[in-house]
This record gives sequence, C-alpha cells and structure tokens, in this order.
Amino acid sequence: MAPSSASSPSTDAFDPTQHRGTREAYERYLKGMDASMRQKVALTAAHLLCTGRVADMGMGSGAGSEALAALYPMLKVVGVDLDPTMVDMAREKFRLANLTFQVGDIAEVLFENESLDGIFDSSVLHHVTSFGNYEYPRAARCLTNQAKALKPHGVLVVRDFLAPEDKRVQVSLPDTDGDTSDNPRTCSTWHRFVRFAKEFRSLHETPGFTFEELASPRKGWRRAQTTLRLATEFVLRKDYRTDWEAEAKEEYAYFTQNEFEKIFTSLGLRVLASTPLRNPWIVRNRFVGQVELCDETGATLEWPATNYVIAGEKVRDGEGVHFHESGAVDPVGFLEMAHYTNRNDGHIRDLVRRPHTSIDVVPYFDIEGDLFVVARMSYPRPILASTKKSPALDESTPPHYVTEPLNVLQLDKPLGQTVEEMLAAHAKIAGSSIKQFRSGSTYYPSPGGSQEEVRSMLVEIEPVLVEEHIPNASGFSTSGRIRALEAEQVLRSAQVGGLPDARVELNVYDLMVQLGRSPGAWIGESITLTGTLSGELVTHVADVARIPRRRAFSRTMNAKSAFLDLQSSRFNELDAKGKTVASGSLEYVVPRTLSTNTMVVALLSRVGGEICIGVDDDDLPAAQCFVGNSDLLVAPAWRLPNSVRGMSEAREWVRSAIQKEFDLTIGETWELGGAYYPSAGMSPEVVFPIAVDVTASGRSTSRRPLRWISLREFGAHLSHFRDGHLRIVALRAAHALGLF
Repeated sequence: MAPSSASSPSTDAFDPTQHRGTREAYERYLKGMDASMRQKVALTAAHLLCTGRVADMGMGSGAGSEALAALYPMLKVVGVDLDPTMVDMAREKFRLANLTFQVGDIAEVLFENESLDGIFDSSVLHHVTSFGNYEYPRAARCLTNQAKALKPHGVLVVRDFLAPEDKRVQVSLPDTDGDTSDNPRTCSTWHRFVRFAKEFRSLHETPGFTFEELASPRKGWRRAQTTLRLATEFVLRKDYRTDWEAEAKEEYAYFTQNEFEKIFTSLGLRVLASTPLRNPWIVRNRFVGQVELCDETGATLEWPATNYVIAGEKVRDGEGVHFHESGAVDPVGFLEMAHYTNRNDGHIRDLVRRPHTSIDVVPYFDIEGDLFVVARMSYPRPILASTKKSPALDESTPPHYVTEPLNVLQLDKPLGQTVEEMLAAHAKIAGSSIKQFRSGSTYYPSPGGSQEEVRSMLVEIEPVLVEEHIPNASGFSTSGRIRALEAEQVLRSAQVGGLPDARVELNVYDLMVQLGRSPGAWIGESITLTGTLSGELVTHVADVARIPRRRAFSRTMNAKSAFLDLQSSRFNELDAKGKTVASGSLEYVVPRTLSTNTMVVALLSRVGGEICIGVDDDDLPAAQCFVGNSDLLVAPAWRLPNSVRGMSEAREWVRSAIQKEFDLTIGETWELGGAYYPSAGMSPEVVFPIAVDVTASGRSTSRRPLRWISLREFGAHLSHFRDGHLRIVALRAAHALGLF
C-alpha cells in the first residue's frame, strides 16, 4: 500500500521503491563523513521530513550536498555556490537523480517564495559578512530572503560560528612552543596572537585591534587583556598555520545567540534548537593545556563554542513562534504535592503527582528495510519557557515546541480502545490501517521527584508519511503536525542534541529490541574504556528479579516542602510581531533551592571480563507508589547547585560527588549524546548525560553500594529497569560501545 499523505506537494515525490541500498553501504557512507557532515545528516532527520526540496547553501565541493542526496533519495537537493568552477566540478563529480547544483550568491534572492522545504547554511554566513566589508546586516538580509523561500513548516538550519556576549577577559598563551618570529607556521602561540592583533579582518581599511599585556602567569606563558569576542576569534583559529593569511581575512563571529534567536522569531521562524557546540576533539587537543581564558577577576571561563546550531520552522500566519511567562496565577489543581518520610533515616522526600497514566503511542512501519516511527512535531511545551529555570549548562535555549511521541491519558476505557480512538481522532490514522499492537515499556521519566509513569504502545500501521492538518487539542495556536521519522536517524538526532524529548528515543530503542533491529552507527563522542575493577561482582539481569524488595517510606501529612516548589503561571504564546495569539495557565514544578540542571552518569568499567554499568540500588517514593516497593535501580544523578555554571565546572562537581558517595576513582569523561527534557509537560528540568571511565573502586564502609550490570544484557531486558534516566544512559552507552 502506498504511503498516505495529506501534506503539501513537498511529499508528492515519495516512492517506496526508492531506498538507500544495502544497510552495509549506508553504514560505510556514514562512517566516511566528518563530524560536521554527520551532524548535518542527523539534524536533517530531526527537523525535516526527508522529502521535498532543500537548498544546501555555500556547498563548496558539493560533497555535503551529495551526501544528503545519497542518504535521502526522496529528497531533492540543490547545492548552491558562488564559484562557477566549484559548481562545474561538483556537477561532473556527483551525479544523482535527486541532486542538482547551481551558481548563486547566497546573499541574494535565489529561490521563489515558498518553494523550498528546507535550507542549510553550513559555515557559510560568516563569508557573507567577511567578504561584504564585515557588515552584519548582510547576514540578516540573507536570512530574510531564505525565510521567504521556505514553505510553511519549512525549516532553516544554520550551523556556523557564534559571537559571545562581550566582556573583558584575560587570555594566557605559551610563548615557548615555537620561535619568536611572526611567521605563523613556526612561531609560538603568543607570537601568533601578536600577529593576529595586527592583521585580523585584513580586508578592512583599519584591520587589527589593540590589547594590553599583563604580568606573566607563569614561566613560559604570557597574558593579554582583551575582549572575549577577540580572544575567541584567535583561539578558534590559532592552529590554522598553513592557511593563516586566508583565515585572517575572515571574521568568524557576527551574531550572538540572542541576536540569532531574535532574527529567527522576527522572520516567523519557530526556534526548534539553539545550541552552542564544543567539539570534544578540539577541546581536548587544541584548548586544554594550550590556552587559558579567565575573566577580569581571574576566574576560569568555559571554553568558547566551536560551532553553533540554530534551527527554525516557518509558521503560518496566526501561529505562535515562542512563549512568554507573564506571571503567577492561582493554582490550577492539576498537579498534587505529597511528602514521604524515609523510615530508615527520617529524610523527607517531596513527590509531585501527575494524574492518570500517560500512554506513549508509537505507530511504526517498514519500507524497503527502513524502519519509520510516527511522532508529532512542533508540539507546544510552554513550561520550557519558564523564567524559574536555571541557565542550561551548555548555554542552549530550550525549545518551546518539541518533537515527541503521540500521547494519550488512559481514563475509563480499555487500553487498546483508548489508543485506537486517539489515533483516529488526533492523527487521522484509521483503525483499518492498524496491523498489530505491541506492548512497549513502562518507565518513570524522572522518578526522583515526580510520580509519573509512562507506558508505551507500539502500533504497526500502513505507511503514512505526514499529516499536516490535525485537530488542535493543545490549548494554544497549534498542536503541531504528524510526521514519520526514520528510526535510526531518530537515535542519531538525539546523539547530536537535535531531539530534546527523550521519549521518542526510548521508544525507538524499545522497538528495535523487539524487532531485533540494529540501531546503526553511533555518531556521538567515541568512548574508549581503560578501567577494570577487581573485587566487584557482576549482577546479571537474571539476578535482578531476586534483589530483596523494600518499603522504605511512609506518607507524611502537613509536612513542609523540603525540595520541590509547585508553580502556577500564565503563559502567552506570541507571534513574529510580538502579538499574543493564545494564552493558558499551567502548573509545573522546580527545585526550591537547587538548579533545574541535572547530571546523570553512566559509570562504565570492565568487571569480570564484561563491560558493565554501575547502577545505584536506591529507594524512591515514586516507585513505592506505583508498585508497592520503594527499591529502584537508578543511574546516579544529581540536581546541581545554582552556583555550578557550565559543563566543565559541572563535570568536576560530579567527579567529586562520585568519589564522595561511591568511593570510585574515575578517569576520562565523555558526552553521552545530547541533553534532554525528561518531562516537558511538568518541569523545565534539563538532563545532561555523561559517561565516565571508572578506574578504581575503594573499600569505604560508608560508600553507597552499586550493582554492576552487563551492558550487553541490558537492552534485551528493559522491563527490569524503570528509571528513565538509567534507560537513556545505558542504551546510549551500549550503542556507543557496539554492545546493543
């Protein structure tokens, strides 16, 4: 049966007989890409339908355009470049039926209004300003033209450099790692900085800048005071010795994150992602030990972003582009606060209850070996716009509209009937299109403070690609739209921070386990373990069911909240002109004294010859509420103090907490995919997952016990593990290590 679609003509070209070829060829192709290209491919899956027509602006050699066209045969890709020679070479080298190239200045109007489904600007807009007399408005005009060329729901993705919010800083650099000449190929880092100060923006009539040299921080190093913006410009290019003269012409940074977001919203683009990126390899190999950045007081600053990604969806007139929290209102009466006392230590735990059981509904289908899941895109989540949230550790701006599973609350009707009626009413998927139901997982998204249980139902259906016009049940200007996502690319989107809702990812992993499917290549940071623990025992999954059950909590009435604060606020949805198009009152929960940033850790090591994850055998009142017993295997996780800002500081804080609570010594740490929001309809909490290499275990009698569970076994026995955070880090770690 051909896929159904009620969308715009962008999906007319869909042909189920077109596919990428063998899975092996696909994996080889993906592994051959550099990190930036992998990220572009993953963001494509997160924000585009992978059909229709997209423009790859400033395509250079054309290899990136060809990669998109090769991986998505249903996508018509147009590579655009200013250089006719590059375009001719690309036409000669890359020949695919869905790929074309054209000469064009991306600063000018190149496409008719509403003729494109997507536009990519990868490391190209800074050329528009650099070779346009360094005039930042040129980039804004370019974005204006591109927004006009997008169809409604079309997506504009910019990946480029980011200007920091400016302030005076101190930059310290070695002066003994090269000679004292001004030859950038041989001189020390300090002397390259001195030369850079003379010729930065060399195409300008007054190039360069001034700085003040300060007292040397230590032998072999020299220190300068300048602005963070200028220090960032140098740090990002200090190792480009061979191409020094060409790089000195360019000004990498033009807009700050706030400026990018304001431009997008003013153009009617709903911001789906806005994230500064720090390439782990660059940080390790070009920043650490080679440069020091401090503020004027001497406090160490976070490393500058090596890139930035912002993605915006064009909305129709009358739809909102972002939310604003306008003020407190009377309690809505939806969420309920309760308190529980641990009978063992007297500690009071807060627990916020969300009524009814949430059912994640995941329709799926297979076309020519490719597995697709159906989700809703751009669904409004105003709570993520809360002013009570803390600044995110990675400086990302939370999206106010997210891609998430179809969802329904189970009330008085049976589960199957509830799901079938929801699919018909809200996704226009008729019962006659349903092939079979599969029971999915049951898990707690954030059990430390929320009494929220999610069950999932996996529903095989006849293929449906997109449904634009769905009933608006959100209470705001839109309920988004229904669309199909290629399952492997869902996982890759999460690995590069393109999928902030974790539930789609969890359900895809669950579905792949049930179908016996491979999750494909991992494109996040690579993990290389060195640690081996002796004296620890492996808890095999078969042994988990035999862990003694416990009941640690008693309900405590009239207790004062110890940790959580229940808020009631009015949220206004604003359009591109700042006009309120919808408004609603919502309840949500935030920590009373701590940050809304959470760090969750995959403790990894070799135990008994197996790669294992260290799991905390904890007691939580949420678990006791749901199953009668309080014991729950969880991933170690911490709500951070408000004083902890930035990822570097957070990692050091967590390193100390791991030593203190578990008496473990850890070595290397890695990003474990992108951050996620575990319960966007209830809290603005954002979770940052990391993996750590556990190299030694102490024997402190006061340490909290851990159970070491084989990662190879984890994915096949998900029903034993109900902590949503544990599922995320364990499945991602197994995927990264090839153990899925």
